[in-house]
Amino acid sequence: MAGTEVSAEVGLSEGELEDCASEAPCRPMRADAQRNRQRILEAAEAVFAKDGLAVPVDVVAERAGLGVGTLYRHFPTKEALFEAIVVTKLDQLVEAANAEQGGDAAESFFAFIARMADEATLKHDLFDALAAAGVDFKSRCGDRVEELRGSLDRLRQRAVDSGQLRADVTIDEIMTLVMGACRQVERPGATPQDPHKMIAIVCDGLRTGH
Repeated sequence: MAGTEVSAEVGLSEGELEDCASEAPCRPMRADAQRNRQRILEAAEAVFAKDGLAVPVDVVAERAGLGVGTLYRHFPTKEALFEAIVVTKLDQLVEAANAEQGGDAAESFFAFIARMADEATLKHDLFDALAAAGVDFKSRCGDRVEELRGSLDRLRQRAVDSGQLRADVTIDEIMTLVMGACRQVERPGATPQDPHKMIAIVCDGLRTGH
């Protein structure tokens, strides 16, 4: 929705909407505002997963039990909401990768690869929507992607050191393989199980002895 349409709908000027967008990351949020933001993100993820990205944001607000004005104060555009969902998932993946550092080396690595693939498969439409809107995802989220890459590389190195993972495949090659497998869902005639099958093949090929 364009800025003028948004401002008319929620009774805020375009300048106020811009302030919401620029200041929200800088100001510490009150506890109730943090709760509202989380409710919106959870509702948006559920609604978009069920009905697609074209669903109007007022449906998201209703699902969250909040007014549409509250939603727009946190996310002035639909693209901002898409981006926040992706960023939240990246943060969760980094936390999950760090939590796996103490488990069995190989199983921790392969379990995390499977989780990362699931998230990437489910969120590929968000990445596409952000790209179509002209959002430079690399500049916006590059630091988080690098943090995720580093966490995954530590898991990879532990598995290599344990003798259960091939040492001749780099972290960048692994991420390329995983992302390629996730995009299998876009093939004509593809089934939801196809990415999982491809990830299993990738993981099998990464084990030593192949």
